[in-house]
Amino acid sequence: MSSSNNRSSKEEGGSLLRLLEILEGIAQADRPQSATDLNEVLRYPKATIHRLCGVLEREGFLERQLDGKRLVPGPRLATFVQGVLSQERFRIPRHAILKRLSEEIGETCNIALPRGSEMIYFDRVQTHWPLQMQLPVGSEVPLYCTSAGKIYLSSLSKKRRTLVVQRLTLEPHTPQTITDSAVLEQELEIISKQGYSTDKEEFIEGMVCVGVPISDERNRLFATLSFHAPTSRMSLSEATTFVPTLQDAAEQLAQLPALD
Repeated sequence: MSSSNNRSSKEEGGSLLRLLEILEGIAQADRPQSATDLNEVLRYPKATIHRLCGVLEREGFLERQLDGKRLVPGPRLATFVQGVLSQERFRIPRHAILKRLSEEIGETCNIALPRGSEMIYFDRVQTHWPLQMQLPVGSEVPLYCTSAGKIYLSSLSKKRRTLVVQRLTLEPHTPQTITDSAVLEQELEIISKQGYSTDKEEFIEGMVCVGVPISDERNRLFATLSFHAPTSRMSLSEATTFVPTLQDAAEQLAQLPALD
């Protein structure tokens, strides 16, 4: 191989590594990242960061915030991660924990991931009760009226939480849906302090739900764990007695390599 080919190969390898390190930096950050933020961590020239971020943005791996400066993971990166985590060798231990939890509570249990302005069901174990909510894996649900969405919103900084809530369209799904952004923010503050969220027939009438965060070693939420039950079988106050059970299962899930 000629020296020019060797040099070209090394340059391509270096560019690929830089792309991966940019994705890693943005995925691990506590907040959306600007080129300056990435430069402080990676020490790449700003021109290089701008160029590579442009490539990743065009391909859907990153997307830009409304301020036009800061970047967050895009839909293609989210799909990529979900594909990795869905591989059978990762799914089996995760699903086993979810199955034990569902058997202990006696209701359908779910793991959900944030995606844009919605939560997406990533894994679930359904009960065999005739009356239950039919939302298969891959279903997307709103942030503002589900326990999964509200526990995610509550994990954001106050400034970012307010920004996100103000941009949501709070459409009523039931008479219980919170459609006032100020009221929603008050509830999110309470959820942030108590460590769990509830859905009081806000998404589907006659259905209650309780959720907790699944967090990494730096206490950053990366998924949610929840269960739902019809009010004919369980009241909301009864449902909240399972919060410690949910939290124990969330801790087990957080320790799995597939969710590390």
